[in-house]
Amino acid sequence: MKEVLDTIVIGGGQAGLASGYHLQKKGLRFLILEASDQAAGSWPRYYDSLKLFSPARFSSMPGKKFPGEPNGYPKRDEVIHYLQDYRAQYQLPVKPNQRVASVGRDGDEFTARTMTGDTFRARTIINATGSFHNPYMPAIPGQEAFKGRFLHSSEYRNPESFNYQRVVVVGRGNSAVQIGVELAEVSKTSLAVLRPVQFVKPRLLGQEVHFWVRVIGFDTFPFWWFGKTAPSSSGVNDSGQYKEKVAAGKPDQQPMFSSFYEGGVIWPNGTKEPVDTVIFATGYRPHLPYLAAIGALDAEGTPLHKAGISDVPGLYYVGLEGQRSFASATLRGVGPDAAFVVGKLLRLRHLKS
Repeated sequence: MKEVLDTIVIGGGQAGLASGYHLQKKGLRFLILEASDQAAGSWPRYYDSLKLFSPARFSSMPGKKFPGEPNGYPKRDEVIHYLQDYRAQYQLPVKPNQRVASVGRDGDEFTARTMTGDTFRARTIINATGSFHNPYMPAIPGQEAFKGRFLHSSEYRNPESFNYQRVVVVGRGNSAVQIGVELAEVSKTSLAVLRPVQFVKPRLLGQEVHFWVRVIGFDTFPFWWFGKTAPSSSGVNDSGQYKEKVAAGKPDQQPMFSSFYEGGVIWPNGTKEPVDTVIFATGYRPHLPYLAAIGALDAEGTPLHKAGISDVPGLYYVGLEGQRSFASATLRGVGPDAAFVVGKLLRLRHLKS
């Protein structure tokens, strides 16, 4: 008979590792199932020049400070190394190459089956995959007729293959602006936006803006008390002179195009413009089909939960955007959320013991 663990954590990125940290502190028997070959979540798949949107001193996970210059903005590869060091420091039991195919429930126990044919049993499940592995691209009229290239920002790596192109980046968030500014160095690039980009000053009254976000409590404000998730930020952190470059038209901003045509896009005023590539920096959506059989999702596949506590007893979440607070899906936000969830998990376990 296969061992029945206290908890199976699905996902070995920042949310899964933070969950493992708190499970370990409580002496629980658990295993972290990671789909890829390393405990780094989605970070290895992001574009080469990506920087965190918060400085190092506001980007730490529980029990380990982010190394380097406290006021510097860590790059993608620094985050990957940090996560790998985090797993090694706490010797967290991550089992790689174990993509979960389905989760079943039999009484008070769950069974997780992976693509490799392995099965794992536990009394509770923490789903810690977040949403960043499922890119969202809106359906736009004429898209099927467009002969150019369109891709999601998750597929973008660097500007090398975009030299001298006409590029449109859809979006007004941090990733859209970072990618747009980078591409504007080698191509004619526009940001297609529903509203103009809003920039956030990196410092206010001599302190990092993230300091004030934490001081006023917005970083951890419990939106779930009111039966709703936290709003996502549409402000772009101007840590790299992005505002100055956008103001100079590198890239420029255009109202979101209304449709595609074979050779490009049609702007709201009816003008047709030839375009080589359209990049959608339009975010991500949860994609958790392996939880459908236990009734954990609504008709659209969205997790049914409140503050990370599923409607299915014994199932929990860490790492969902807006799960408990503004910071829930960030490096600094997964720790408090994991602590909250593990506390709830322990109460359920004690009631059953």
